[in-house]
Amino acid sequence: MSDTAIDIATLPKISLHDHLDGGLRPATILELAAEIGHHLPAQDAEALGAWFRESADSGSLERYLETFDHTIAVMQTRDALIRVAREFVEDLAADGVVYGEVRWAPEQHVARGLTLDEAVEAVQEGLEAGAAASIAAGRVIQVGQLITAMRHADRSLEIAELAVRHRGRGAVGFDIAGAEIGFPALRFADAFTYLAGQQFPATVHAGEAAGIESIVDALVHGRALRLGHGVRIAEDIHIDYSDASDDGPGSGTADSDDADDVGVASLGHVASWVRDRGIPLELCPSSNLQTGAVKAFGDAIEDHPFDLLYQLGFKVTVNTDNRLMSGVTLTGEFELLVDTFGYDLGDLLELTLNAVDAAFLPLEDREALAEHMALSFDRAAGQAS
Repeated sequence: MSDTAIDIATLPKISLHDHLDGGLRPATILELAAEIGHHLPAQDAEALGAWFRESADSGSLERYLETFDHTIAVMQTRDALIRVAREFVEDLAADGVVYGEVRWAPEQHVARGLTLDEAVEAVQEGLEAGAAASIAAGRVIQVGQLITAMRHADRSLEIAELAVRHRGRGAVGFDIAGAEIGFPALRFADAFTYLAGQQFPATVHAGEAAGIESIVDALVHGRALRLGHGVRIAEDIHIDYSDASDDGPGSGTADSDDADDVGVASLGHVASWVRDRGIPLELCPSSNLQTGAVKAFGDAIEDHPFDLLYQLGFKVTVNTDNRLMSGVTLTGEFELLVDTFGYDLGDLLELTLNAVDAAFLPLEDREALAEHMALSFDRAAGQAS
């Protein structure tokens, strides 16, 4: 691998944590809102996009989630869902994504008469149309649905059954999202037991608004194969800078704010379990700052424990969460990490392969995708050298 600067936009990418209702184009929101008479806080695309970013940049997950009132409002018809899903895929492909999992909650899109199944079918039609258009434009992409249940709605078993019903027709996994505090995975244990019985994979939002106890709950009661965000696992890691000279087998090291100061990391039982078993973390750097998920560590990107987790061997992946609200792309998130932590092409490949391994795809597909990624990155290194 070459240390020469690489155009990250040209590298193939994997997107595992990206919400459909958080990735609309502002111009599309304006057009769809006009069709149904929904009032928006701004009347042109540029101003509307700025409003979403400013509203989301509050440091509060609750305030962040309020912005979805407007996007969900314009996603209540079959045609609107098809359009939003198609544009979502086209935007991913333009960002270099070759495999993406789009998560969304069908129960939030039936206010105008759609059934749950009709909503899922409409989104799938849009995803397939977006993939076909992207392929025709020379960008290959595959996308699967993560069917999400909202924690506060108490419909998790019904939504889990919906997800399984659409297995093989677009649905690749299940998720729960929404208010993390007060709505633990334990509350939805029957849904997760059903999914386990159907051998249908689940990722669970945990370790974002709530801490270690939420992560344990997701692993035990949610039977999570991945942690949605999971960034607060870093709260179960202690760094001792007093004596870094006795690094023994199994000990980890981490840099402090002083580049020459190296400490010894001690992992708690939960952090050890997550790291040692390779449970993937769906980290979303910019979003984690906006929602206050990493406020225990600081309020700047250099304070984000992303690098700590990466250096200690956690299976970290890079994601956008909500591209509209955070005003980000996956390319931009990788560039942010490179600028902040000095990652090179080898690091970017490792992070990408982590995402490949975490994808809810059959083993053979993941192996083929990993080979494609390695060859593409190697080719990029050769072209830059």
